[in-house]
This record gives sequence, structure tokens and C-alpha cells, in this order.
Amino acid sequence: MSPVLQSYVNGLAIAAGLIMAIGAQNAFVLAQSLRREHHLPVAALCIVCDILLVCAGVFGLAALIAQSTLLENLARWGGTAFLLWYGTLALRRALRPSALQQQEVAPRSRRAVLLAALAVTLLNPHVYLDTVVLIGSLGAQQPEPGAFALGAACASTLWFLTLSLGGAWLAPWLAKPLTWRLLDLGVATMMYAIAYQLITQ
Repeated sequence: MSPVLQSYVNGLAIAAGLIMAIGAQNAFVLAQSLRREHHLPVAALCIVCDILLVCAGVFGLAALIAQSTLLENLARWGGTAFLLWYGTLALRRALRPSALQQQEVAPRSRRAVLLAALAVTLLNPHVYLDTVVLIGSLGAQQPEPGAFALGAACASTLWFLTLSLGGAWLAPWLAKPLTWRLLDLGVATMMYAIAYQLITQ
């Protein structure tokens, strides 16, 4: 596999593994899809925020890491530790699966919905840890950071469009613990495989 394709696939896999975890943002996007209430603007907003944060992390950290062997080693082994930790969390979730729950909300204006989407996306400190720090440091270790960022952007775009456009169809599946058990097993496999690549590169 070429370095460009390998970096792209790694970005796609890591971002997909992070973004598919059950959380407030996914529940919000799915709820808007089921209600057909400004669901496409909400998905677009989440995609844009993810792409901006990922690019800031990958290219900002890549520039810093390229200037320091110490930072390069910290990013490499820190990223490896994160991947192993996250893969283990996914395995634990697979053993005790839950389901994505939606909450009933009164109809709101597009402005109110987008502000709520911004709050769910940007007021969660984990989003910065995941996108800027973790994805950024992992992306900086790739042979082609740009291809890695593109892969991460594609994962975000595909996931949020799928939730937004296919919410009504996906809801029965996402309500089943077995679905999340299989997803988490796949996530754990991807995380361990990419950690192995970092260790052996």
C-alpha cells in the first residue's frame, strides 16, 4: 500500500473509531434527523467543525513535531498509548453494550437548533482532545499528514451525513445493543492495528 493511501486509510479508521462512540453529539444529530428539523444544516455544521479542528491539529502539530525529535517520540508513543487505551475501552463497551437514545424536544427555530449543535460540539472538552491533540499527533506521525487529514474529514462527512439522511432508517438498528457491540469490536480492531503500525514504523 502506498504511503498516501496508508495515511488516508489510517485517518479514516481513527476518525471513524472516535466519532462512532455513543455521545451527545451523535444523539443530537440523530434526533434532528428523526424529527426532520434542520437536520442537514446540523450535519453540515458538525462536519465543518470536525474538519477545522482536525486540520488545526494535524498541520499545527505536524509543523511542531517536525522540528523536534523529542516531540516526535512523545507523539509517537503517546499516540500508541492512546490507541491501545481506546481500543481497550471499545472492547469493554462491546462486553456491556448500550444503545443510542433519543430525547423528545419541542420544535425550535433553525438558529436555536444550530446554536444547540454548536454547544454540543464545541463545549465538550473531549472534542479538542480527540481532534486537535490525539488525531493531530497521530496525523503528524503519518508519511502523508495531508492524506491522513483527508481521511479523517471523509469519515466525519460520511458519518454525519449517514446519521442525518438515514436517521429514520438507522434508528431501529442503533437502538439495538448488538449493533454497538459489533461496531465497538470493529473499532477496537482498527485501533490495535494502527497502534501496531506506529510501533513498527
